[in-house]
Amino acid sequence: MIRYLAGRLVTMAFTLIVISVLVFVIIQLPPGDYLTSYIAEIRAQGIDVTVDKIAFLREQYGLDKPLWEQYLVWVTGLLHGDLGYSFEYNQPVADVVGERMPMTLLLNAATVLFIYLVSFPIGIYSATHQYSWGDHGLSFIGFLGLATPNFLLALILLYLANVWFGTSIGGLMDPEYIDAPWSLDKAASVASHLWVPVLVIGTAGTAGMIRRLRANLLDELNRQYVVTARAKGLSERRLLFKYPLRMALNPFIADLGNLLPQIVSGSVIISAVMSLPTTGPMLLASLRSQDMYLAGSFLMFLAVLTVVGMFVSDVLLALLDPRIRLGARA
Repeated sequence: MIRYLAGRLVTMAFTLIVISVLVFVIIQLPPGDYLTSYIAEIRAQGIDVTVDKIAFLREQYGLDKPLWEQYLVWVTGLLHGDLGYSFEYNQPVADVVGERMPMTLLLNAATVLFIYLVSFPIGIYSATHQYSWGDHGLSFIGFLGLATPNFLLALILLYLANVWFGTSIGGLMDPEYIDAPWSLDKAASVASHLWVPVLVIGTAGTAGMIRRLRANLLDELNRQYVVTARAKGLSERRLLFKYPLRMALNPFIADLGNLLPQIVSGSVIISAVMSLPTTGPMLLASLRSQDMYLAGSFLMFLAVLTVVGMFVSDVLLALLDPRIRLGARA
């Protein structure tokens, strides 16, 4: 087991090195850099920029160095916990991301909780009551959730929330609470705004998980070991939770590698449509402006979460499914 874990850690380290090179190269692929866009914006405002000032700014931002040296400076800073400096926000990357991270974690943690709490009971019911009226009705609702564009649902719910409940459109709180200290009124304002993006982002995920859980559970319920356990006299409820449901959860445990970065990054399109103060629009803006330290550091953070999530999911799968452990020994 120790040799397996050590091998996985070495593989994770090599994977992160390759990802760091790819992230840096891809960000540098478009012509120009952040300074090019910045100078063009200044000149569009009618302000003349001299050659000496351009050279000074390029040296100040470290853009006068070769790409390999810029990469080494960036990676060395990451290893020491320094995420770099954001050109666009004129702040350290850690401060820029830190301002948006609490709301991002709150929104996406609530969305994940909503998805699991809604999809698991419905998926189990649909599988154990196959082709019943309830199964057909819930499947129809699930197909609607998959077919409805999230941005369209967001616009509809924003309008209905404003008309029915008087909720201000956009954001995760009323405008008067944005810079105010935390209080019960501010928390209540966040709660009144939170349900709309949670419902919008969670609709497609809930519908997809219901379909997957139903299909996996139906496949397990037809296995021979279920027939054998039923012949031994196990009750249907105990049989369901002891054997087939555990086996049907394997794909969801394997999804942990994708779940962790999704919680942090959030839904970019929905966040932009609903003006949510999350990290998704920030990442999109940094990629468009070629703010390499902000975009690169945040993408590397997501890569670390993905790799760690994959490692955790592999360990949990081995604990959940005895067949995986037997296969490893074989």
